[in-house]
Amino acid sequence: MEIPRVLISPEQIKSRVERLAEEISKDHPEHSGDLVFVSVLKGAFIFTADLLRSMARPADIEFISVSSYQGTTSTGHVRLIQDVSADIAGKQVILIEDIIDSGLTVDYLLKVLLVRQPASLRVCTLLAKPSQHRMHFDISYVGFEIPNRFVVGYGMDFNGKYRQLPFIGALA
Repeated sequence: MEIPRVLISPEQIKSRVERLAEEISKDHPEHSGDLVFVSVLKGAFIFTADLLRSMARPADIEFISVSSYQGTTSTGHVRLIQDVSADIAGKQVILIEDIIDSGLTVDYLLKVLLVRQPASLRVCTLLAKPSQHRMHFDISYVGFEIPNRFVVGYGMDFNGKYRQLPFIGALA
């Protein structure tokens, strides 16, 4: 198994995740209501765990799972595999993504979540590829903007491999 080239180091990730947690905590003080992270499986689970541990205030966590990729290629169709299990009505919800390419998956997920009538709904992503964006929403919290490269590590995979890497890397 070839080791990907490091694009973002573990130290850079840790520092940025801590800053994102500070921003979210500041924007959503405890007195403003219940906060729920909705983590998109499988890629965002490590990012979500680190973000949650860095928060200055409590937050609930829910998971949602979709499918839109086959290998390294987007199919262009998003399919809901697992829905959230809790009622998010009236709560401050932050959708947590690992990476936003075109944004079509997040467009789909926001529609799914908005019908549940959260008090607020924002998007937080570790990585964004602005050159690829075709979505209809704003990203409230962005860890890093990256060029249009296929990346792995820190929860993101290529055919099930590389999720365990502590850094974000590009395949050769």
